[in-house]
Amino acid sequence: MTTGKVRRSRRSLYGMLAASGVSVLGTRITTVALPWFVLQETDSAALTGLVLTAEMAPYVVVKALGGPLVDRRGPRIISVAGDVLSGALLALIPILYAVGQLSLPDRMPLLLAIVALAGAVRGPGDGARNAMIPAVADATGMDVERVTGLDSTVDRAAALLGIGAGGFLVAGFGGPQTVSVTAAMAFASAVLVAIFIPRVVLGDPDEEGSYFAQLRTGFAFLRRDRLLRAIIAMITVTNLLEAAYIAVMLPNWVHDHGYSPALIGILGMLYGGAAVLTSLVATTMAGRFSRRTAYLLGFCLAGAPRYLTLAFDAPLWLIIVSNVVAGFGTGFINPTINSLFFERVPREIVGRVGSLGNALAWAGLPLGGIVGGAAVTVLGLAPALGLAGAAYLISTALPGARPEWREMDRARTPVDKVHSAGT
Repeated sequence: MTTGKVRRSRRSLYGMLAASGVSVLGTRITTVALPWFVLQETDSAALTGLVLTAEMAPYVVVKALGGPLVDRRGPRIISVAGDVLSGALLALIPILYAVGQLSLPDRMPLLLAIVALAGAVRGPGDGARNAMIPAVADATGMDVERVTGLDSTVDRAAALLGIGAGGFLVAGFGGPQTVSVTAAMAFASAVLVAIFIPRVVLGDPDEEGSYFAQLRTGFAFLRRDRLLRAIIAMITVTNLLEAAYIAVMLPNWVHDHGYSPALIGILGMLYGGAAVLTSLVATTMAGRFSRRTAYLLGFCLAGAPRYLTLAFDAPLWLIIVSNVVAGFGTGFINPTINSLFFERVPREIVGRVGSLGNALAWAGLPLGGIVGGAAVTVLGLAPALGLAGAAYLISTALPGARPEWREMDRARTPVDKVHSAGT
């Protein structure tokens, strides 16, 4: 291999990781900034949850429908377009607030419209960024499992910084002003992808059929794969509960107990820091441990402890410990999911299957804001947290007894063999 090829390979890997990290960093900052802004202005748990729903509902729908577009046009152009458009829309929030046109609750419909449009254009872009992984793995000569592990580690580190930075930025400058940082991160991600990622078309240029026929190919593949279906179903439930926790329950708990939003950032940094450590372990030791055990145990640790310590008004030190423990569990989850996905899905339909699978897994997020707001309003904060923690534990512990989960630890099979066996 020539020196030029080595340099180009490394550039594509570093560019993908940097773009992904910057994008996640900005997204996590907004995850703190927007709910706190709405809660502070309206003192309404229901409206706080509605903001997340307004963003994630179009995100999920458009992401699911955009998979064939990623395969046809290539992930690079779709990723760049999604980042530029979402950044431009989010930049409107601090501008409108500064000129007095985004006072809440009067201007709540305008805020919901902006975040809905931003979510709609961000969905396909996020799906496209994930679809770059196989091509980058080819360019670097690395195993897909190792590249997904690096990508997951970078995402975890960026989420760690984003949650922490979001809490401190909101405390120092306010929610609307903090959203401008997310807009800048979206533009930076677009530049990185445009510069460092080569143009790759995933789909077969000779593939026949309409756009929706190609979309049905993705549905058909997921319908046949029992393990991927089971993973998606579990994540749909846990994402719903996570959305309720992050967008409604945690901000309300912090607000009601008189803490600064900086506490949200501190808890997020501790959670994310622990997740980064175990994600590095999962990447370094890829193939040397039971993925089924790590995945299911990780999920059991990731959710219930955080919810229940808040529900029972545990001492702050115990709440901190529960977030660290949850982070340790979380770090094993994404590398396992991503490596399984790219092992099992044929390369030419990665875009449509990945976008569809991610959209289905994220389908719980729009509902999470509404469910969380309704639960807190009707039941009260502590009972809502307790119920969510119990639901998280049940939804992650019981499915592991089903037979399809044993497929996680079967011998790794190249994608082309899976393709020939599955069609």
